[in-house]
Amino acid sequence: MLHKSKIVLIILVLLNTVVLSGQIWPEGVPPFARVVNIVFLVLSFLFFVNLLRQKKS
Repeated sequence: MLHKSKIVLIILVLLNTVVLSGQIWPEGVPPFARVVNIVFLVLSFLFFVNLLRQKKS
């Protein structure tokens, strides 16, 4: 189970890097940046909700 969390964290860090680079350098934003932003926010939300549920159990 820990291995799954590590993979999810790596994916979130990579998506966060794309989102952050778009904020720092808006002229270089790829055309799919909006989709990456939305996916990052949704995955982060689900990851944190999952963490909260695990802590309660």
